[in-house]
Amino acid sequence: MPIPILQTKLYLPQLRPQAVSRPHLLERLNQGLHLGAKLTLIAAPAGFGKSTLLAEWLHTTIHTTNRACAWLVLDEGDDTLPRFLTYLIAALQTVMPDVGAALLPALQSTNTVSIEPLLTELLNELAATPEPLLLVLDDYHVIEEPAIDRALTFLLDHLPPQLHLVIAGRADPALPLSRLRARRELTELRTVDLRFTPEEVATVLHKLTGLTLAPEAVTALEQQTEGWIAGLQLAALSLEGATDSTDLLTALRNSNRHILDYLTDEVIHKRSPAIQEFLLKTSILDRFCAPLCDALLKAEDRRLVTGDLGQPSSSTSQATIEQLERANLFLIPLDGERRWYRYHH
Repeated sequence: MPIPILQTKLYLPQLRPQAVSRPHLLERLNQGLHLGAKLTLIAAPAGFGKSTLLAEWLHTTIHTTNRACAWLVLDEGDDTLPRFLTYLIAALQTVMPDVGAALLPALQSTNTVSIEPLLTELLNELAATPEPLLLVLDDYHVIEEPAIDRALTFLLDHLPPQLHLVIAGRADPALPLSRLRARRELTELRTVDLRFTPEEVATVLHKLTGLTLAPEAVTALEQQTEGWIAGLQLAALSLEGATDSTDLLTALRNSNRHILDYLTDEVIHKRSPAIQEFLLKTSILDRFCAPLCDALLKAEDRRLVTGDLGQPSSSTSQATIEQLERANLFLIPLDGERRWYRYHH
């Protein structure tokens, strides 16, 4: 039975009127294209503006170059190889209508098929098209199936030069990032890059509330949110009705409820009970290391999590901290050895 395609997953996101242009990040992204990188990776926690930045970049790139763009936003239902590849081909077909058409019957067959010959045929079709193309996979963090990572690695290893892959998500994908980095084939934007500067904070708040904040108010808000755009937007909700920046501290206190609701829905509820327990019990610490967490938890069995942050298993706080960091769960290292950490404010 053919896999139905939800067309809205293939729509390029529209630019929001309140979005703040970020030319220094656009330059980083463009530089990766000009230097011939195979992959652009944008990895940061929820609410750091990954998709909004991509939307600005893609609209700018489409209008200033001859490069077409295929877009696919992923969800948990795409975590099987046939469905993933079917959607990937559907995204490519939005700009290259005939590409991959001969592969779809095999992907949607109930019979077991060898994937590598299908990927080879797809790559050959892409290589035969001279036009430059961006292929964007948004929300890739929902993918946990190793077969998908292997298929994408094969595509990356043999990617034709006119095709550039862009991946955005909340965690690092299980792809050969170190190898790509060593070969200068990887462009990366991470949490530290996506944080809004004080100037951008002032611009965001003015667009959202109409207020022109005093410099000390901007500094307070930037320090409170650490440049987290979702936090800024939630603080702006609490500034509704404010007449000047003197209401800022009250608004920040009021925004805590909005921020807690956001984190609960977008981050905490999507983790295993063991991870939720770890986050809850260690959240009282201003800074922490693995031995301190072990002492705090007093866990005889140390029921933590597996590498995919899914099911509980025996581990240590050190292993859990490393997994939280890989998943970009608001963890900030405080030293070069990555022994001490704190949570995002």
